[in-house]
Amino acid sequence: MKTTGIVLLLIGVSNTFGYLISLYEAAELTGKALSSISTSPWVIFLLVNVILFVLGTFLDMAATILICTPIFLPICIQYGMGPVQFGMLMLINCALGLNTPPVGTTQFVGCAIGEVSIGHVMRTIWPFYGALIAALFLVTYIPGFSLWLPDLLLGGKH
Repeated sequence: MKTTGIVLLLIGVSNTFGYLISLYEAAELTGKALSSISTSPWVIFLLVNVILFVLGTFLDMAATILICTPIFLPICIQYGMGPVQFGMLMLINCALGLNTPPVGTTQFVGCAIGEVSIGHVMRTIWPFYGALIAALFLVTYIPGFSLWLPDLLLGGKH
């Protein structure tokens, strides 16, 4: 019950936050701020990835998704990214963030269960970070990489 209560509270607060984002046009302001840095989709997508990664290291996955999706999805769509591709970008960034200190929730839990020090894990996890980052760049910059399976299953109707 405690976990369910926390999740419901998080959803309620994020809905309120989403309403405030909409009310104060935070997505538009963020889009203008990113556009003032660059108008290149490559740079915008890189900035969105960096922001999502940094937020993911401090926030829980659910909070990151609920708070950041209303802000960054319209921006990414404006620069040519589809919603399925954005969802994959969001999830990979959250996966990276959940395994990266200072918060690194899943890494701390895994280390506690395995009775392994975080320092030892950090020294050995780099190839996996590299693979996730490579997958993130493929998903971000090559739409076909993330859309081939939905296209195959849904016949291009995603």
